[in-house]
Amino acid sequence: MAQSNQPYKNDEGRQGAAPRRGHPGGGPMGGPMGGGMAPGDKAKDFRATLRKLAAYCRKYMPIIVLSLVLALAGSALNVIGPDLLRDITDKIQEGIRGTIDIDAINRIVLLLAALYGAGLIFNYAQGFIMATVTQRITNKMRTEISAKINRMPLRYFDSTSYGNVLSRVTNDIDMIGQTLNNSLGMLVSSVALFVGALVMMVYTNWILALTAVVSTILGFALMSVIMKHSQRYFVAQQEVLGRLNGHIEETYSGHAVVKAYNAEDEAKAAFHDLNGKLYGSAWKSQFMSGLMMPIMGFVGNLGYVAICVVGAMLVTSDSISIGTIVAFMIYIRLFTQPLGQIAQAATNLQAAAAAGERVFEFLEEEELADEGGKTAKLANVKGDVEFRHVRFGYAADKDVIKDFSMKAEAGQKIAIVGPTGAGKTTLVNLLMRFYELNGGEILVDGMPIDRMTREDVHSLFSMVLQDTWLFEGTIRDNIAFSRPDVTDAQIEEACRAVGLDHFIRTLPEGYGTVLGDRASLSAGQKQLLTIARAMIDDAPLLILDEATSSVDTRTELLIQRAMDRLSAGKTSFVIAHRLSTIKNADRILVMKDGDILETGTHDELLARGGFYAELYNSQFEQVS
Repeated sequence: MAQSNQPYKNDEGRQGAAPRRGHPGGGPMGGPMGGGMAPGDKAKDFRATLRKLAAYCRKYMPIIVLSLVLALAGSALNVIGPDLLRDITDKIQEGIRGTIDIDAINRIVLLLAALYGAGLIFNYAQGFIMATVTQRITNKMRTEISAKINRMPLRYFDSTSYGNVLSRVTNDIDMIGQTLNNSLGMLVSSVALFVGALVMMVYTNWILALTAVVSTILGFALMSVIMKHSQRYFVAQQEVLGRLNGHIEETYSGHAVVKAYNAEDEAKAAFHDLNGKLYGSAWKSQFMSGLMMPIMGFVGNLGYVAICVVGAMLVTSDSISIGTIVAFMIYIRLFTQPLGQIAQAATNLQAAAAAGERVFEFLEEEELADEGGKTAKLANVKGDVEFRHVRFGYAADKDVIKDFSMKAEAGQKIAIVGPTGAGKTTLVNLLMRFYELNGGEILVDGMPIDRMTREDVHSLFSMVLQDTWLFEGTIRDNIAFSRPDVTDAQIEEACRAVGLDHFIRTLPEGYGTVLGDRASLSAGQKQLLTIARAMIDDAPLLILDEATSSVDTRTELLIQRAMDRLSAGKTSFVIAHRLSTIKNADRILVMKDGDILETGTHDELLARGGFYAELYNSQFEQVS
């Protein structure tokens, strides 16, 4: 796995979200959101987020504008229709006293059909364009977030659950996509209908137009009040949803641990706490947005009544014709209906702004320093490794490694032992450049690793970690993870070396067996697969972080022999708690509190009778 920049848990407990698992309100936003997002908490700048979203879509802006123009044209054609219906009504009214001009009516009907047909085509084209553009934008967002994750420092994931990050890739981006696809075109067409209907009403009869406008002022006032108060609840809904996803991901990924410690009640309490907060914010946001349509329906009905009453008075005074009332009955629908659509689109934009804030917040997080200008590379790597006065701390005010210096010669097997929290895995993190040093430097073959790109540093190492990682795919694909060009013979040789070949051949499809429900592997067998993967990688340096912790004693001896053969000529670093596994190490570093207490071979350290001897002998003591 030398090519992978995957974070992994270390013995200091810095990586992953396990410490938060099962605690109510746990997660990266537990503090600010602990009270369930009271009104006014963490309010986002709605307009600023929309500006960011517009800037993000700049590449697609011309075609989006074209789509909006089509929506505008379709709405304009629909607005012209009622005026033609007025003419038809007036022709029929005139014909009641004499002869109805059927030819004139037919011409108007054909024109009306052409206008509505063109409007349908424009609206269809607008929907097709926006659907296409929306999917491209959301695809771009997901791609950029995926790439961003690989550029993020591991410090970010120390305090952020994986589920929260996944929620941004799924829920938040889906919300943005749905809003762009459904609401943007609807907003433009609704505004066009509203303005067009208002212009046509004023053009047709200003008295009836004033009547319609006055009856809708109430709708505007109520809509603005609702929008003002609903945005905060949409923000809370997206944030709590992210926290809930993080809790679910943590709980189910550690389901066995939760069951083993009888922590189901605590996990359920945390879930119900977050779920209750999500219910509260979602209910408030949906309730307030749901008020829009009933209010606008009331306003529309009020407008119908007002037009009928005022129109009847004007007809009796011969000020207007019946056709004008017919036209206004349609105009009032075209005038009030867009208000509800505008309100709904505005509500959706609020939800999209809340989701966009979370997406852009992640995309704007501090990244690892750009290393495009680094050209230093190592050719024909020997494997000399040196630590010079290395200092490091996960927190700025607390060093885990303090003035650490040591040198490993090419081909040596260096064992690192010590109590939990001594800094063993931290050394490996620093060696792989998963974290940057606070002071000092690390050299490989005399070259400081900070002069090389992280990818080049990772390519120098093969790793077998304490926690196994396998993906859904064939056994062959899992073993050849970092070497897609490896041959079947090499894969089988590595599996024979770790004693796994016989088991694999007993599976229904052998090396082609897909890991999943059809092939259930024990923890030890999974560890053997990851060891075989490291052998296939065949990098000049090897890191083993408790690589044999999940296998039995007999398998451990088999792996030790295989590792001794395959690590010949390679510099290897072995982190071990089971000290019997590192007896043959060329050098053992005994660490405590970030410092080296002792160094030497197994026999030398035992003869010295120091801390190492105490650790070693404690493994054979029996508690009476």
